[in-house]
Amino acid sequence: MTSPRALLTAWNTQAKKRLGQNFLNDPNVARAIVNHAGIGGDDMVLEIGAGLGAITVPAAKIAHRVIAVEKDGRIIGLLRAELLAAGIDNVEIREADILRMDLKAVSREAGRSLVVMGNLPYNISSQVIVQLIHAGSRIDRAVLMLQKEMAQRICAGPGSKDYGRLSVMLGYCADTRMLMQVRAPRFFPAPRVDSTVVGIRFADPPPFAADDEALLFQVVKAAFGKRRKTLRNALSHSDLNLEPSTCERLLAAAQIDSMRRAESLSVSAFVRLSNTIGAYRKTLFTVG
Repeated sequence: MTSPRALLTAWNTQAKKRLGQNFLNDPNVARAIVNHAGIGGDDMVLEIGAGLGAITVPAAKIAHRVIAVEKDGRIIGLLRAELLAAGIDNVEIREADILRMDLKAVSREAGRSLVVMGNLPYNISSQVIVQLIHAGSRIDRAVLMLQKEMAQRICAGPGSKDYGRLSVMLGYCADTRMLMQVRAPRFFPAPRVDSTVVGIRFADPPPFAADDEALLFQVVKAAFGKRRKTLRNALSHSDLNLEPSTCERLLAAAQIDSMRRAESLSVSAFVRLSNTIGAYRKTLFTVG
């Protein structure tokens, strides 16, 4: 791996702070991340933010093919040069914003499920996680480098202060775990905080199936929208359009104490509540 500092200097450019660019400068860490992804010769890898190719090169040496997504057009020429120097010819570089890409369409085009990898900037990491959840049926697994705080949030369990909407949404459809820590000096320029590599393996079907996944995610959003309130109050002051008395009845029907708060509910309890609300709405529609 060529030093990111040397590469950027040679090409008379620099990292863009607004894009959250912190380039990995340790080849051992890059190889460890690729090893954690368990890439095989038949895998199609989608890399988010290929940057200078630190992960692209070792991943491409194993995978069937790599689709390297990079938003910053300034460094794509640099990335191409690094791939050429490494003798890599199975990488397709796409200059694009990952948040505007249809991952299901990419998977269908590739003819197989995706293995997603990437070093995610903090300012888009939540949006990317939600994007992966919605495309989960076409993604086998993901190995992502995140700021430590974000990793703690998505891997948190019920009762934790970090447990929230993303924890539940990912917990519904995937097994998520922390794989390794990466200290800030392993990047150039060095970020202010350390990073954590997280592994996400999507389950098909989910262990606790919701009757309506869109409604489940709506219920989770409502419950955590006012997380200091009881579930009864949080749900009744949300877009679910439910009266407090109705929330009380539905929570009781789902065997959940209405005075509990969102952070105390397991994923299975949220699914049970969502299914109960969905059944109630169907009754209203039938009666109407």
